[in-house]
This record gives sequence, C-alpha cells and structure tokens, in this order.
Amino acid sequence: MSSDVSATQDKRSLHYIVRSGLAGGVAGCLAKTVVAPLDRVKILFQASNPDFQKYAGTWSGAFRAGSDIYKSSGARGLFQGHSVTLLRIFPYAAIKYMAYDQVHHYLMPTRDKETNFRRFSAGSISGLISVLFTYPLEVFRVRLAFHTKFPEQSNNSLLRSFKQIYHEQATDSRPASGLTPNTNYYFKQYPILKFYRGFSATLIGMIPYAGVSFLSWGYLRARFLPPPKEGKIKSTPVADLTIGAASGAMAQTASYPFEVIRRRMQVGGITQPNRWLQWGETVHAIWASSGWRGFYVGLSIGYLKVIPMTAVSFAVWQSGKRFLGVIV
Repeated sequence: MSSDVSATQDKRSLHYIVRSGLAGGVAGCLAKTVVAPLDRVKILFQASNPDFQKYAGTWSGAFRAGSDIYKSSGARGLFQGHSVTLLRIFPYAAIKYMAYDQVHHYLMPTRDKETNFRRFSAGSISGLISVLFTYPLEVFRVRLAFHTKFPEQSNNSLLRSFKQIYHEQATDSRPASGLTPNTNYYFKQYPILKFYRGFSATLIGMIPYAGVSFLSWGYLRARFLPPPKEGKIKSTPVADLTIGAASGAMAQTASYPFEVIRRRMQVGGITQPNRWLQWGETVHAIWASSGWRGFYVGLSIGYLKVIPMTAVSFAVWQSGKRFLGVIV
C-alpha cells in the first residue's frame, strides 16, 4: 500500500485532518447558502422583531414575511448578513467536522467500540470546540439579520456592528438586570466579552444539537446502510442526504428552546442597549409574554431550514472527502 493511501486511512495524519476540515468548511457554506432566506426570517421571528411578529407561528407566515422582505429590499434583503454567515460558517463547519473525526476516532477507534453515548459525546464535544472559536461572528450575523431596513439605509454594516457592540455599556445595575459592579468591571476591562452575548445559552444548546445530530447520523448509518466491508461503511449521496435530513430534524427538536433564548440575548444590545440580558431574565421574559409556546416560536420555519441544511451539509461533507481522496 502506498504512503498516500495509508495517509488517507490514518485519521490522525495531517493529510486526513486538513482534507476533512476543507470538505466540512465547503459543506457548511453550501448548506447555509441554500437556506439563507429562511434563516433571515427565522432570526426575525426568534428575536421578536416588532415588524414581523404578526407573521410568526404559521407555515404561511414565514413565506409572507419573506415576501415582505423581498418587496421592500429585493433579493439582497433575503440574504442580508449572509456574507458574515459565510465568514463564520467556513471555519465553524471546518472545525466541527474536523474535530468530530478526531474525537470519534479517539472514542471509537473500531466499530465494536461504537455506542450511542459515545456518538452523542463526540458530536457535543466537536460542536463546543467549533462554537468557542467562531461565536463573535455569529453575533455579527444575527445583528445584521435583525435589522429590517435596506442595508444602505441602516447602520448594519460589519464595521458599524463591530463598533456598536464594542461600545455597548451595561450600566443598569438594578437587581433585575442580574449585574454586579464586578461584572461591569469585567465588561469594561475585557470588551471582547461583549461579543459573546448569549454564549452560555449557545454552549448549553450546542450539547443537545450537535450531540443528537451526530448521534442520529452515526446510528442511522450503522442501522440502515449495508454491512461494512473491510471496516468501512459504503454510502451514496442519496443515503447521506436522507440520513442527514433525519438527523437535522431530531437535533432541531431537541435544542430549539436554547436557540430562542440565545437569539434574544444576542440582540439584547439593540432592543435594550443599556442592559446586559442574563440567562434567567431572558427565560422569564419569554415565559411571561408567550408561555411555553414562546420557546418554540419559529420552529416550523426552523424545520424548513434545518432539515435541508443538515442534509446538504452531511452529504457534501462526505462527497468532499471522497473527492479529496479521504477514505471514509
């Protein structure tokens, strides 16, 4: 066996790691582009944008909201914030898939070592690693998508968003704000913390989302694909799309309430510029205004977005690794 072929089979080799990450980054970008308009509408629903609350809660409302955005801002409005999404999603997806391959190999070096708990753990760990390094770009993306004016008519460029977040001050020290003088001190001393609004909710939500996603992916592949030959499962793009779609649906259901909480906290600097919204305060506000249904606002459009996005992401990742000569 040649050294090149051997390198593709060794998941610890630089050859494998780089190509797995590259395939993952491209897969993430293509998947996000496919669902970018739906993602814009979903963010407006989750963050309770006052101009679009009348559309929330129904399947048709998502399409009516998209139609309104198109009428007022054209196709560009449907992709508002997408450039920042691509800047974020390439490293995010690259790190996530690359980390998953490495953690999976460490926890489950052979098929007989695979368990659902280990699949869940591998997915959760890879998701946490990726979001840690790319979260500030996620905040930029949500801020840009939250604005409903045409890009040139509002202060929502990347640079302006950066300056706005950097100069936001959480000066309200009332008990309801959950802030202490010591907390404000850290925000002033370490402004980078301002770019991690909603990070705690993201970390908590990432555990069920990435965990269930990769658990479902691994389990369904092992359950429904033909028995492996020479230790490798043989798959097809259609099978990858189908299993990826199912994995996305289950992951979205398990993690959606955390996503709603995260969106509210991320746009807190816009809706309440003098407040630093805390986890408990955000949960209480959602419950007080809408009850348990408030934690699932926009879930229907969430399915419309996540199912095709996850299907494309997994399928392109696998196809990319095949194209790059990485044996899976």
